Amino acid sequence: MRDYTNKCIVGDCRNIMRQMIADEVRVQMVCTSPPYWGLRSYGIGTENGELGLERTPDEYVANLVEVFGLVRELLADDGTLWLNLGDSYADSWEAQSREHSGKHASNVSALSANQVKAAMRRDSHTGSIPVGSGLKPKDLVGIPWLMAFALRADGWWLRSEIIWSKPNAMPESVVDRPTKSHEQLFLLSKRARYYYDAEAIREPATDPGRDGRGRDEEPGARPPGTNARTLARIDYRPAGRNRRSVWTIPTQPFAGAHFAAMPEALVELCVLAGSRPGDVVLDPFLGSGTVGRVAQKLGRRWLGCELNSDYVALANERTKVTTGLPL
Repeated sequence: MRDYTNKCIVGDCRNIMRQMIADEVRVQMVCTSPPYWGLRSYGIGTENGELGLERTPDEYVANLVEVFGLVRELLADDGTLWLNLGDSYADSWEAQSREHSGKHASNVSALSANQVKAAMRRDSHTGSIPVGSGLKPKDLVGIPWLMAFALRADGWWLRSEIIWSKPNAMPESVVDRPTKSHEQLFLLSKRARYYYDAEAIREPATDPGRDGRGRDEEPGARPPGTNARTLARIDYRPAGRNRRSVWTIPTQPFAGAHFAAMPEALVELCVLAGSRPGDVVLDPFLGSGTVGRVAQKLGRRWLGCELNSDYVALANERTKVTTGLPL
């Protein structure tokens, strides 16, 4: 059987994962951020497995449901999926391309909005607003929740929506809505019971005190009828309180390229909560190798897939592994 450990395999992740399944590979968790819909073209084409240029959001979601169906087959029974997805505005890819230019990994500049639209027309036979999608100009598409609901319908347990709050978010030239400064991170599981290490990611908390109320608690903050002392003691530990669902983590630039990859601090929380030392972490959209780098640093093993062979060199440099090989 082929050894996949600590390697990035070049090719369509669906084909690679099918081979992994045949080889009886198993992973404990998956942490990933797929290409966002309507954001940019990587120049590979949908006929070669490129995602993100589908004609409609529904087609994009259907393709990712297929990807994560294969992921579920690779997962241990108590495994988890940590999925980061950003949203899109209908007919406003120019602004999004500036904010997320070259997401995942790239040493080439982001394509212009017109080039992205041209690629979508070429590969998906569509204009800037997909016909029949129900989208109007300026609509927020709602891609993350469309994806989350589709995965739940496909059999995943949808366990948590985590808000990745970006204190250094890119400014936007908009005056009729707030500037977007967050993305969704969903925690999904293969079964109702799964491995989750709450202790590994506890956050600082104040001493709840003798009356059971934290010193930073505002008057009236507790729901009526709750027992303050019991409620606080459940949540409080000397090592900190249970991690909340809003994670404030700055975006992290990468000196080797121009793109907005997942910051290592965000991946660290996912890996610590979802795996033990020695476990295997998979990223089917490895890009620049952030997930592999973090997993390796935390004493985990990792597997990666990447469609664009030009990006593998970046992942290899960051993880110090041998060059990825075609499957």
